[in-house]
Amino acid sequence: MTDTPKKTLVLTGASRGIGHATVKQFSAAGWRVITCSRHPFPENCPWEAGPEDHLQIDLANVDDLQRSLDDLKSRLTDGMVHALVNNAGISPKGPDGERLDAIHTPMETWRDVFQVNFFAPIMLARGLVDELTAAQGAILNVTSIAGGRVHPFAGTAYATSKAAMAALTREMAADFGPLGVRVNAIAPGEIDTPILSAGSEELAKQIPLRRLGTPEEVARTIYFLCTPQASYVTGTEVHINGGQHV
Repeated sequence: MTDTPKKTLVLTGASRGIGHATVKQFSAAGWRVITCSRHPFPENCPWEAGPEDHLQIDLANVDDLQRSLDDLKSRLTDGMVHALVNNAGISPKGPDGERLDAIHTPMETWRDVFQVNFFAPIMLARGLVDELTAAQGAILNVTSIAGGRVHPFAGTAYATSKAAMAALTREMAADFGPLGVRVNAIAPGEIDTPILSAGSEELAKQIPLRRLGTPEEVARTIYFLCTPQASYVTGTEVHINGGQHV
């Protein structure tokens, strides 16, 4: 038993894949994890702290996000956020599951993708700047290998939103650094999750490590970048793709 207060993680997109693995990684290390999702907390989830530490937020809705920030802050017992992980993201497909290119992506889709993937993360970071500063915390943005190259499955709006997030990470590192808050990004490649696109197994054969990555491998890197072990690391985008980017 210890009287040391728990550190607090605020995580978007926690219900599956990388987000779910991140919840388990931080919880196992003794952190309090506050999850944010557009879905209500599932009744059959075994996570004991879930109902009290889950916020139903529609990141695509600016007004709802602003309202939810007040709710989130009211749940902080010490006014501190030690880590903010912007993991939530959307990658719409065409009617038959096809990749949406620059010519055929509807403008409303562009707006929705950028609101969730790009604007929501900076809105959360700005909204929690005092709490992150008080904790001398860290921000972790989840980008993608698609932000640096044309990807066979990721749509144009998704890819450009992730490229913009990589640039934003550098800008945030410069702006939040004087406050004692570090800002980094991870760029996953082909990770074995339920939303993996058909054909990814074939794509994995071209990756130097010849396999897909696991959500747990990504979560471990996220955890490292949010802890004192990475205390002099900021403004960095870490590739987690088995060498796919080389």
